[in-house]
Order: sequence, then C-alpha cells, then structure tokens
Amino acid sequence: MVTTAAVVVDRFSLQLTFLLFLSVVVVTLFTALLTAPQRDEIGEFYLGNRTMSPLRNGLAMCGDYLSAATLLGSTGLVALTGYDGLLYLGGTAVAWMMVLLLIAEPLRNAGRFTLGDTIALRMPARQRPVRLALSLCTLAVTTLYLVAQLVGSVALLTQFTGEPSAATRTLCVVVIGTIVVVYAALGGMPGATFIQIVKAVMLISGVTVTAVMVLHHYHWNIDALLTAAADNSGMGTRFLEPGLRYGASTTSKLDFLSLQLAIVLGLAALPHVMMRLLAPRSTNVLRSSVVWAMGLVGLVCLAAGVLGLGATAVVGRDTIARMDYKGDAAVLLLAHALGGGVLTALLSCLAFVTLLAVAAGLTLAAASSAAHDLYGEVIRKGRAEQTEELLVARLAAAVMGVLAMLLALVSWGANTATLAFLAFAIAASALLPTLVYTLFWRRFTATGALLSLCGGLLSSVLLVVFSPVVSSTPASLYPDADFAWFPLQNPGIVSIPAGFLLGWLGTVLSRPEIPDAYDEFEVRALVGAAD
Repeated sequence: MVTTAAVVVDRFSLQLTFLLFLSVVVVTLFTALLTAPQRDEIGEFYLGNRTMSPLRNGLAMCGDYLSAATLLGSTGLVALTGYDGLLYLGGTAVAWMMVLLLIAEPLRNAGRFTLGDTIALRMPARQRPVRLALSLCTLAVTTLYLVAQLVGSVALLTQFTGEPSAATRTLCVVVIGTIVVVYAALGGMPGATFIQIVKAVMLISGVTVTAVMVLHHYHWNIDALLTAAADNSGMGTRFLEPGLRYGASTTSKLDFLSLQLAIVLGLAALPHVMMRLLAPRSTNVLRSSVVWAMGLVGLVCLAAGVLGLGATAVVGRDTIARMDYKGDAAVLLLAHALGGGVLTALLSCLAFVTLLAVAAGLTLAAASSAAHDLYGEVIRKGRAEQTEELLVARLAAAVMGVLAMLLALVSWGANTATLAFLAFAIAASALLPTLVYTLFWRRFTATGALLSLCGGLLSSVLLVVFSPVVSSTPASLYPDADFAWFPLQNPGIVSIPAGFLLGWLGTVLSRPEIPDAYDEFEVRALVGAAD
C-alpha cells in the first residue's frame, strides 16, 4: 500500500509539524505547571478552582470530548462513504443533548468528585462494594479509550514516515504518554483544563478555516461541492445516498444503530466527561457551559462533514483509499491540495495536540477514581488524609500512563475506532444504567447497581470477543480464526438493554435501601441544594 509519507507529508511539512507541536507542548506544559494546584487539597486537584466562565467551561468540555478520530476518522468516513459518514457525524453532535436534558444538572448537584460520591450519597449503607465495581468499570473505560489515543498517535505518525519501525513506535508512544502523565499528575484538573481549552480553540479554528477554504474553492455553492464529490467518488449519486457502509444489509443497519446508541448514550457516562460536569461552580454555569459545548461540537462536526466531502471532491475517493483504506489520510490530502505544506503541518500538529488533550483528561479521570473511590473510600474507608489521597492520585496517574503505554505497544495494530467504540459501549451499558437509576429511581438498590455495573461490563466485553472485531474477517485481530457467533461489531444494541435490565432485576429481587435516603438525595439532586 502506498503511504502518504512520500506524497503528502514532505520534509518541510514534517519539520514544521515538529516545530509547531514542540512549541505547543512547551507552552502548555509550562502553563500547566504554573496553574497546578498549589495546596494539598484534593478538591483543587480533581475539579480546579471552579471559577471558570461558561465559555471556558464549554471549550474544556468540547476539548475533553472531541478526539483525533473526529478530525481524521470522521472526515475519512465521510470521504469514503458519503451520506453514511454524514449520518455518523450526526450522532456525535446529538449526543450532547442527552447530557444536557438528562444528567448534567442532577449529577452536578448531587456529586462531589466522582460518580462514586453520588452513589454513596444515594446508598450510604452499601457504598463500598458499589464504589469498587464502579471504579473497575471506570478504569476499564478510561484504559481502552486511552490506549486508543496512544495507538492513534502511531497511526498518525504513519502518515509521515510510512510503516514505523518498532523503535519509532516505542519512542512515539513513550513521548506522548509521558507528556500526558505530566499534564495529569502534576497539573491536575487546572493543567488538564488549560490544554483542553488550547486544543478546542485550535481544533475549532483549524477545521473552520479549512472548511471555509473548501467552500470558497467551490464559490460557496453547496450543490457544486456535492456534485464534485459525487463525480469524484467513482459511484455517482450513490455516494450521496444511504447504503455504502451501513445500509447494505440488515446486519449493517443493526450495526449502525448499535454504534449510534453507544455514542449517544455512552457520552453521558464517560468518566472524563462526568468529571467535567462536576467542575462548574453552579447549575447556571453548568447549563450554559453544556450549551456552549453542544454548539461548538456541532460546529466541528459540520466542518468535518464539509472537509470529508471536500476531500472526495478535490482529491478523489480512489486516491484517498489507496493512501489509507480507513480514510484517515483524507484531511491531510485535502490540506495539501488546498494549502500546501503549511496547512498540512498545521492540521497534523492539531491532530497530535488533540490526542494529548483527550489522553490527559482520561488519565486524570482514571487517577481520580483509583485514588478517591478505590483507595480513599474502599481501602482506607474514608480515613485517608488529603495529602495522602493526593499522593495516591499522582502515583495512579503515572501507573495508568505506563500501563496504557505498554498496552498500546502490544496492540499497536488494533483499530483505534474499535477500541474507542468499545469504551463507549461499556460506559453506556454499565455506567449509564447505574447513573440513571441512581438519579431517578427511588427503589434502586446497591444489588441492582452491582448487577448493572458488572453485567454491563461483562456483556460488552464478551460480545466484542465473539464478534467479527476479533475473528472471522480479514480485518479482525485474528483473521484465521472463526468464533464470531455475534454478528455485530458494536455490542451496544444488546449490552445497553442488558445493563438496564440487570439493574432492574437486581433491585426488585433485593430489599430496599434506607427509607429516607432517596428523599434527601432527591432534594439535593433536583432542587439544587448543593449550591
């Protein structure tokens, strides 16, 4: 397969990308250290000073959520599959509606540092086993998503150098992983917030300017852009109709529905997103912040759609597929065609910074859960000093970073989208049912929470193990084996209902919790007594 290294990313682009990336890293690391918590207070490390404006909070939420998959993978999907790719982007934008309308305000009111604190307030008598299960699910989600980011850094490096050697892969993963650990372990929430805001501003500016260049190229005529995309797709008007990827068969339609369910429902339960929802100082700030995040994410998704269509129209679908069958090279090929080496370098640097920001948020969420829920409340039973818990949080960030680096090096050939979508599926199947039942069902018990958490996690993982992701197809991890009795690549359509069902079943088969616990919890969660 031809690589983009010889065609798209020339020596000038490579050098400029390195200089830009190094400059951003130096500035953000220095600022992260300056803004790092100066006192040994876990609240400042986990949530920051809680004084940011709605716009800055919204930018941080946008930076936390949008990964390099949006810049590279989503634009590539649109470039290769047309209408189906645009439909996928719609789910990415709509997901924030679930957050705003259902969980943002009650979670912020009832929460403290993690989701475990919300459940502890709701089920004080049996909080520790639930915290343990919750922490394991949180670590599973964050580890998968973090490994996806580090594997993605190697995939992005491939666009520059061709197939990297083992030493190059190791160096790339270790450098990116080490920077991420420094952001999370030393900077805490203030440091992670700064890099996320920088990343969000860069991402929004980069994709918007490039989308404007695409529209200007076609004289702001959308019909001309669509016609050129259809003509250069090699498929004519079929490119602008459903069915190229997800509508060809009943199985592919169900797979797309399963994927969209995992994305829309999983966002509301991603640990690093939930931590960000706890950071605003009041519900009014939170509400405005989520609205800003919705608007900014929608703008990026709209621009990504224009970039995908523009890549097909300007470069051609066959050329993109030859360079990278997954389509990740589409935006770089488009940048080279429209703006030469400078624009290519700018978007390449943006992709690396995007990886850093998302990985920093994930590492911080994992460290917070490990230190606060697992160590502070389960092992030390709430008796840990703040300095002690803060030290454990910093160590947990380092351990999490090293573990993710090792897993990324072992699984570097894995599909990054598959790892990310599995993380979304686990969040939607295990964490979301527990969160929704905790917030809104008076009868919900600790037994129901344990069954929902463990059952959602196990069903998601087992269904993926016995799916085409792992065996039976040329793109599988083990293409020569065949034990894929589950036909879909994403388990959400089965595992999400299973998580809700198990939570209900465990509750109705167990005795109710403390009678007055929910009344106090409801006042705090829905009325806003936490303010």
